[in-house]
Amino acid sequence: MPVSARKAAQIALSAYRTREARPELVLSNTAKTEKMPARETALASRIVGGVLENEAFLDYYIELYSDRKKSYFDRETLDILRMSAYQLWFLDRVPAHAAVSDAVDLAPKRSKAVVNAILRKLPTEAEKLPEIKADSEEERLSVKYSHPLWLVQRLADEYGADCEKILKADNEPAKVSLILNTLRAEKLEEAGIEPSGLLENAYVLSGKGVEELEAFRRGEVYVQDISAHLAALAADPRPGDTVLDTCAAPGGKSFAAAIKMGNKGRIISRDIHEKKLRLIETGAERLGIDIIETGTADARQAGTELSKKCDVVMTDVPCSGIGVIRKKPEIRYKKPEEISRLPEIQLSILKSSAKNVKKGGVLLYSTCTILKEENENVVSAFLNENSEFELEPFTLPGPFGESGGMLTILPYEYGTDGFFICRMRRKSS
Repeated sequence: MPVSARKAAQIALSAYRTREARPELVLSNTAKTEKMPARETALASRIVGGVLENEAFLDYYIELYSDRKKSYFDRETLDILRMSAYQLWFLDRVPAHAAVSDAVDLAPKRSKAVVNAILRKLPTEAEKLPEIKADSEEERLSVKYSHPLWLVQRLADEYGADCEKILKADNEPAKVSLILNTLRAEKLEEAGIEPSGLLENAYVLSGKGVEELEAFRRGEVYVQDISAHLAALAADPRPGDTVLDTCAAPGGKSFAAAIKMGNKGRIISRDIHEKKLRLIETGAERLGIDIIETGTADARQAGTELSKKCDVVMTDVPCSGIGVIRKKPEIRYKKPEEISRLPEIQLSILKSSAKNVKKGGVLLYSTCTILKEENENVVSAFLNENSEFELEPFTLPGPFGESGGMLTILPYEYGTDGFFICRMRRKSS
């Protein structure tokens, strides 16, 4: 008999707590090995994501109703309490008695009585919870939306009144975006696919998995967030161009460039991880793209092979991922010192990538973060050291419109990932 959704969720959370394993991968493996029904797998995924999205919120009220600090509880017991509280307050179809009963069953013997006693004190509806009491508005927001205080303070400093909108968007359900492969189809008409309402060739998936789609099997679509797709559009490669994608895996920008180029020209897709290149190769084959060449390379070290030979260089650098918290809720728990090391790496990659841009060519810098230290500050540092490059305005379709050379897309604005796009051009003389 397969494990229950709650047990699978507990396994995934335990793996994340003890060895920083990606919870979605652990859950996927558990679902396969245990042959879990799709409905149970979906519930487990909801619980895992919900606990990570709302951890500080859940802890606040667990402490309030148990009259104990969370440090009193062992890791396993605390996650069981969090899972149950999340089900009570955020999931409509889970009866209160089921959430409590299953929690007691999951709890280790030493904790069963404590878990039962605490859960029976909790309100069964979120509307009955008392207001959060905090010493400052930023602390209140930190608890309400379960973002670390340092991140709330940073977002408040950089985005002012938009801070709470960003935090709220981070906890909303993530959409799966599909981009039309116009090399194989002019439009999509299939159950479970709806137009995005943002871009002509962008769609939103609902109600089924990507691999279940006939359109996906036929190579008529590929998965790419609309924000990431906009970065490829801003690069604006043309048929016959030579394009370098420096941090290419899993391949979305290379695919977008190839489609925009009409599968005519040359795209060199590089990544430091050899295993990930296979994702690009199989994706290109499925989409009918044959102008992509893959190879391993450290983007911080420019070779001489492509020196000043590329019409377009796209560099989507490793970043904190603060713009994709909605899809990967655990990202919010990164430490500020970990993020502070990234701009040096990002600048190094940008400077190295720039060496491959020909005179008059385009350099596209992008990230899936909205922190200015990884975005505008890196670009400014690069331009200060490289006077042969300059910002170049670009225009994007739909509601995104014109940009003076740099564009930050916030996650609440269009329901997309938070993203930063910068287009620069190497002067012709």
